[in-house]
Amino acid sequence: MTRLQEAIGLGLILGALHGAAQAVPVVPNFTQGSMTSHTETTQKITETINSMDYNTGYQYSVTGSGITASGNLSPGTSTSTSTIEGVTSTWTGLSTKPTFTQTTPGAAFQFTESYQGPGLSNQTIIQRTTEIQSVTDTTSIFTQ
Repeated sequence: MTRLQEAIGLGLILGALHGAAQAVPVVPNFTQGSMTSHTETTQKITETINSMDYNTGYQYSVTGSGITASGNLSPGTSTSTSTIEGVTSTWTGLSTKPTFTQTTPGAAFQFTESYQGPGLSNQTIIQRTTEIQSVTDTTSIFTQ
């Protein structure tokens, strides 16, 4: 017989001789009481919203008086393609535009030409911080 078997046998014999275990009742020695807890939590959230608007084409306009256009009024267009970090973008821009001259040299005239090409047209960055504070008070009252 090994030492382990001897120890197990001795434990069984002593357990049988000792008898059953008896539970002792636990009786609280108070008649009433209360418990109060106070918890405060503060949470701070910081957000950054970055919104970008892109033009994929062009906007071209001409207005005026006392001027004359030579040739076609529709501008010529060209397409460009670019690939950056695996993202391919294609946009349309101007290659040629009409030529304008003053109808009567020396006379009054007005001429406005406006062109907005492809690319980033507007960027809005909003940064905001939200702080949330929570307070919890708990009271427990007990009697016997």
